Amino acid sequence: MAQEWKEVTAKVAGAELTCIQGGSGKPLLVLHEEIGHPGWLRWHSELARSRTVIIPQHPGFGKTPRVEWVRNTRDLAGFYARVIREMNWSPVDVIGFSMGGWIAAEMAACDAKQFRKLVLVSPTGIRPPQGDIADMFVVTARAYVDASVNSIESTPEFAKLYGGEQTPEQFEAWEDARAETARVAWQPYMFNPSLPNLLENVVGLPTMIVWGKQDKIVPISTSHVFNESIPGSDLVLLDNCGHRPEIEQTATFVERVQRFLA
Repeated sequence: MAQEWKEVTAKVAGAELTCIQGGSGKPLLVLHEEIGHPGWLRWHSELARSRTVIIPQHPGFGKTPRVEWVRNTRDLAGFYARVIREMNWSPVDVIGFSMGGWIAAEMAACDAKQFRKLVLVSPTGIRPPQGDIADMFVVTARAYVDASVNSIESTPEFAKLYGGEQTPEQFEAWEDARAETARVAWQPYMFNPSLPNLLENVVGLPTMIVWGKQDKIVPISTSHVFNESIPGSDLVLLDNCGHRPEIEQTATFVERVQRFLA
């Protein structure tokens, strides 16, 4: 079967940015999580039926070299704002996962008009009012990934991506991702104290927030702060679901996202 995606590298925003791209239609920007892009999944294929799905590998992740001036998540937001402008994507639809959701939220807080619609999936970026964001640096990358779903046995694509023996290449990719995450999201760990206040200025941007009720990475209490901070946003809570609704509740996730983006 022909591969559904291709890897492209563009000189943009003063950097060599490597992207995974598949499908056709209007661009759909996907900002990946703190452990890196996990690979092309069923939800990518479903959305790529009607959209060009573009997944940049953040600076310092995967094959994209580190960009030295990017020192924190707000810098990453500024970097991607420049990417959107130079690629003539604005206003673009965006889906951000975990730390990618934090980047997207920072971008919206700075300039909501660069987006047409915003989907945040279990984003970091706001300090939970109850509980703590899981510390990825006190456990192995494998343990962190294992904790990201409510039930490994009930998540078929988890085994496809993360099951079996960890390869040296996977270990190296995870450790590179963790090193860059530490560089841009360490102090304070995985949140920006001012973000809830900044998000109150995001007016008129259709926003959907998706969260698993059993999320062990970012407590569900954070979902309500995002929902209350972004005026008019919709909050979708999924039961029997952890930090990865896109692979734990794929059919529901795809249906809700497609309906929202339509």
